[in-house]
Amino acid sequence: KFEAVRTFTDNKGPISGIDFHRVEDLLVTAGDDDSIHLYNTATGTLQKTLLSKKYGVGCIAFTHHANAIICGSKNNSWDETLRYHSLHDNRYLRYFKGHRDQVVAVCMNPKNDAFLSASLDKTIRLWDLRTNACQGLLQVQCAIQPSVAYDQQGLVFAVATEDGVLKMYDARQYEKGPFTTFNTQSVMPGGKPNTFVSLQFTYDGRKILASTPRQLIVLDAYEGLFKRNLQLPNGPPHTERLLFGCSFSPDDTYIVAGAPDSAVRVWNSLSEGIPEVARWNVQTGVPTCVRWAPRRKLIAVADTSGALSLWVPKPRP
Repeated sequence: KFEAVRTFTDNKGPISGIDFHRVEDLLVTAGDDDSIHLYNTATGTLQKTLLSKKYGVGCIAFTHHANAIICGSKNNSWDETLRYHSLHDNRYLRYFKGHRDQVVAVCMNPKNDAFLSASLDKTIRLWDLRTNACQGLLQVQCAIQPSVAYDQQGLVFAVATEDGVLKMYDARQYEKGPFTTFNTQSVMPGGKPNTFVSLQFTYDGRKILASTPRQLIVLDAYEGLFKRNLQLPNGPPHTERLLFGCSFSPDDTYIVAGAPDSAVRVWNSLSEGIPEVARWNVQTGVPTCVRWAPRRKLIAVADTSGALSLWVPKPRP
């Protein structure tokens, strides 16, 4: 079982994105109130608050530096430029122009300065922090929004396209096209098509966690074979258009996700049938952003009310 050790109410609206730093005990959030908050998860304290009133702030991701992020615009912004933002002195270090609609995902390469962005303009763009010139462009067909993810070695990235098709690219030779393509419709029970809205590799790179608006699917990253399927419960009518975050634990044993019924669930991904091992209700709102810390037994949950809570396993008696 888990318990909340800290709850923050610094946002005045829903939180649209969260990210943990890979090495430091830091968490950054993006809010619909145009705010960016930086938290120290070791001490459970708010370290800094910055505002982005001109552009809004949507998707957000740490770079390798603990005081620098990549963020996109929101609130029907007139400018979909990505911004390389220094949290230390609150200034923009570089602008990345090219997308023509809202950027919905930013993914940093774990090993170098490359990063990927996915936009509602149905493109994936490849960038390098050291230059504002776009390094590559991929056109994708998708019903809701494109999704993309690097593996933990930064050697491969996956792109989800129409009807659950996953394309795997060599990050060093992406211009040659995908080296393999998985049609998940052919391996799913019942052969139903899937519209993936997020992707994540396990830390060992052997599996991919792909989420649709109402289910989580675990696939073999080498052959695209179906491994597990987790159905999210239905919720009230106002949750129909919400998308829910999910995440692997650092040892790849557990999967955590928010759900429309205002509950957070944890499953054992290694057990047959993936039994649910923990569940707790979020009293303040619907938990749309859920992420497991990369080096800790710590889960961050952000909800539609703007509350952010940090959860850890309860100590054994």
